[in-house]
Amino acid sequence: MPRIETDICVIGGGSGGLSVAAGAVQMGARVVLIEAGEMGGDCLNAGCVPSKALIAAAKHAQAMRSGAGFGIAPVEPEIDFSAVKDHVFRVIETIAPIDSQERFEKLGVTVLRDWARFTSPEEVQVGETTIRARRFVIATGSRPALPPIPGIDSVTAHTNETIFALREKPEHLVIIGGGPIGMEMAQAHQRLGCRVTVIAGKALPKDDPETAAIVLARLRAEGVEIIEGVHAASVAPGLSVTLDDGRQVTGSHLLVAAGRKVALDRLNLEAAGVAFTDKGVTVGDDLRSTNRRVYAVGDAAGGMQFTHVAGYHAGVVIRSIVFGLPSKAKTAHIPWTTYTEPELAQVGLTEAQAREAHGDRLTVLRQPFHDNDRAQTEDQTEGLLKLMVVGGRPVGVSIVGAHAGELIGLWALAISARIKLSALTGAVLPYPTLNEVSKRAAGAYFSPKLFDNPMVKHVVRLIQRFLP
Repeated sequence: MPRIETDICVIGGGSGGLSVAAGAVQMGARVVLIEAGEMGGDCLNAGCVPSKALIAAAKHAQAMRSGAGFGIAPVEPEIDFSAVKDHVFRVIETIAPIDSQERFEKLGVTVLRDWARFTSPEEVQVGETTIRARRFVIATGSRPALPPIPGIDSVTAHTNETIFALREKPEHLVIIGGGPIGMEMAQAHQRLGCRVTVIAGKALPKDDPETAAIVLARLRAEGVEIIEGVHAASVAPGLSVTLDDGRQVTGSHLLVAAGRKVALDRLNLEAAGVAFTDKGVTVGDDLRSTNRRVYAVGDAAGGMQFTHVAGYHAGVVIRSIVFGLPSKAKTAHIPWTTYTEPELAQVGLTEAQAREAHGDRLTVLRQPFHDNDRAQTEDQTEGLLKLMVVGGRPVGVSIVGAHAGELIGLWALAISARIKLSALTGAVLPYPTLNEVSKRAAGAYFSPKLFDNPMVKHVVRLIQRFLP
């Protein structure tokens, strides 16, 4: 039976695992990477990449309907749904070589394409091969979870793993789940000519309610039916969904976007002495498990389920297992974005969380997109930036509006590096740009202190009297 001795064994070829493998091998470590499914994981093949490609196609369709304000006659687009999916898969195929087995083997990584199973605290079995490693990194990600709704097995229930392969346009897409995936897919399919109904206990529940309400209002205005405060009680053949208040929704296709389950079931973690729950591997701030040889990153670590978090975790783990340096993961500076139109982005604390944590020390500032000149030229004035400040430093930012996912990056840096608002107000930005929304929000913190302060006015009058 073949045996491999290595420094680092990475289980999972998604964002986190690939980042660990690439970083470690290029710095001289011996690395084995194990992936039974598609290289690139969920993000490349069934998540971030295809969803954003579909959303981009939907934006082009919507632009054709909404040109009247610019003097361009609106028209109803002719949509070839199958060709839209061709675009989606072309994007995947273009990016795939970056995550491919061939690229990683050229870097020096030993890549094994099969399932991994721990046989001891120091070894895993992959097919006929036994791998003994100094350190293991579990990066197996997660997969969509189907809720235990009676009758759901009697119909075709699409998830993010199957919806992008659907080449026939749904006449009426019913979506169970009101999180980011559900709302992104709802707007995209509505814009691509489908009728869409969303069933959600609460839509966009993890975001700031004030900013989320703007997104939901836009979706409803575009024709998406969002039914909140209810849950699916049962599903019957013919795709009839009965709600727990007795109402029925009948559609042609069903998409379930009601959470995800961490993929750990094949690993035999008990043999490795690795503690875990249904939320993921039990790890400390250093992402180390109860077995000192084993770490977990990304969704497998049981925290925030974002691709960029997995990449961040990879950097934390590399410092520990490659250089032997203490390193801990934090969450306060982690941003996230829902790629609806308008986009919805968050970093740090929401207003409610900030009020609970800081009480009267908190200052909340609002800067509307309507006051931004670039937003006016683009007719993208819907939205606002909410800035939560304590002691002159941002502790949270909520943005809803055009390119909110791009704008949130500045605030992620500010919170991560503990940058004061005075530094942001001193930055010179090109005009006209949307980022002036951020600068004006920061400046608004100081405006009352400068412009509404009698002492400042008194001092200025004195200075003016004595200036030559």
